[in-house]
Amino acid sequence: MSLSRRSALAVMAAAGTSATAADAPRQPEIPAPVTDRHDAYVKDLLARQVIDPASRWCGSFPEDDGLHSPHSAAAILDAFTAAYLHAGSQFHASALLLERLSLAARHLAARQHENGTIDLPTTNFNSPPDTAFVVHSVGTAACLAQRHGLSQVAALTEPFLRKAGGALLRGGVHTPNHRWVVGYALAQIHELFPDAAYVRRIDQWLAEGVDLDADGQFAERSTLVYNAISDRALVVMAAKLNRPELLDPVRRNLEGMLWLLHPGYEVVTEISRRQDANQRGTMAPYWFPLKYLAVKDGNGKFAALAREFEAQAAGLSAMMEYPETTQPGPPPAPIPEDYEKHFPALGIARVRRGLTSATMILGGSSRFFTLRRGAAVVNAVRFASAFFGKGQFVPETASKRADAYVFEQTLRGEYYQPFDPPRRISGPEYDATRGERKRSDVCMLRQTATVTETRNGFRLRIEVEGTADVPVAVEINLREGGTLEGCAPHPKVADAWLLSSGSALYRAGNDIIRFGPGSAPHRYVLVRGAEPKLPGPSVYLTGYSPFDREIVFELV
Repeated sequence: MSLSRRSALAVMAAAGTSATAADAPRQPEIPAPVTDRHDAYVKDLLARQVIDPASRWCGSFPEDDGLHSPHSAAAILDAFTAAYLHAGSQFHASALLLERLSLAARHLAARQHENGTIDLPTTNFNSPPDTAFVVHSVGTAACLAQRHGLSQVAALTEPFLRKAGGALLRGGVHTPNHRWVVGYALAQIHELFPDAAYVRRIDQWLAEGVDLDADGQFAERSTLVYNAISDRALVVMAAKLNRPELLDPVRRNLEGMLWLLHPGYEVVTEISRRQDANQRGTMAPYWFPLKYLAVKDGNGKFAALAREFEAQAAGLSAMMEYPETTQPGPPPAPIPEDYEKHFPALGIARVRRGLTSATMILGGSSRFFTLRRGAAVVNAVRFASAFFGKGQFVPETASKRADAYVFEQTLRGEYYQPFDPPRRISGPEYDATRGERKRSDVCMLRQTATVTETRNGFRLRIEVEGTADVPVAVEINLREGGTLEGCAPHPKVADAWLLSSGSALYRAGNDIIRFGPGSAPHRYVLVRGAEPKLPGPSVYLTGYSPFDREIVFELV
């Protein structure tokens, strides 16, 4: 089924009555800040949407990089349909929105391949999972339109959704979360156009089992992005397929996230295996599953987090599609903020003491220790030795011993003898034959870091022993935006500082981290073979092996 632009606009001309019919479902109470933010978003989309009929991009809007993605047209369908139907919106029953909806629907139809897929121009083409992401928005618009009798929007979205459904019945995925993304989309399409084939396909993916570890994290450990996407997908499938058991992994993930929060509900991201690793963000993306389960389970902790982020993260269309998210829910309960906890599946340990938050990565990462006091943040502590271009400290083992976390690494540097008896080796063969040669002049280096919590902070002991006189550089990387005292700028390295003696003081707002004592007998901080300097201000302490230095972090 398809509509020309002219016929679509014609049937839309009288659309107001169907959207506000007496038998339409009672609209939930939407908080004013949510509506106001949504209206501001609609204004922005109206200004950005391409409306030139001669343009191939008519109906969409450009992303910041100038590319046009079908996701933009899908976002317009979602946002404009919700605003049109919501009585509290300044765009309620707006004929302009209906006209612009038609343009977006036509753009989607033009960008959809014959096999039902769409492209994500930044990376994926003929992509079933990206088609599913688009279906999430288009399906929400169609669901709201169907529930409220807005048949025009239902008719505009049906061809796209049916073709997309066929693509998702056949198509594959890239990453673990895509399985649930596809299931979410198929559940939406099945609700609109019931077909047992959609459910069978969902069950194929679910039969693999939800990828949650013992610490409540999905396989990608993407605490800012894909956790929240997977949680939302499972909630939608649970609701639309009447499968409450799919809420169990969502509960476990949200419970696990309670222990991965810094002050201000910023999220621990050091564990992520995706693009959000070491980025910063809050629990805002989790608003929907938090609020849904807060109400359903009477969970006060989830309610506290949902309330914290409602004004900035609650979606108008989500509240309209899932009215339970508009209910007040239970009284907020305190979030854990005084604990020491080991996460064996994640390989990390966490310490929270109110405004103090520390994370130890127990292997496989050079950023083995991070620390913050409120707004004053040590992004990472790292160190490297100038040892044969391989001296970046990346712990091979880590363990808790008494009251300390101990990280260890052993390195070997050696030289290679000529073949005996001699043999001719071409240039390209040299590296491949290295392991066949006898070795001599072997050098060893053992590097250890020990982290101990103290009464008002942490103590870090760094030891480098073995081969003598190896230059060592310790990097203490800080979040930008604060002020730094007690250090001298490095003469040749931008945004680098040397702590030669005494203590450095890093201040952000009213929060302070003091660390030292310093030592800088050399200025060789960008060690050959080590990882590049981290972005932002870095304070360096230096020395030579044998190196044994304690750095005390006092939190004020």
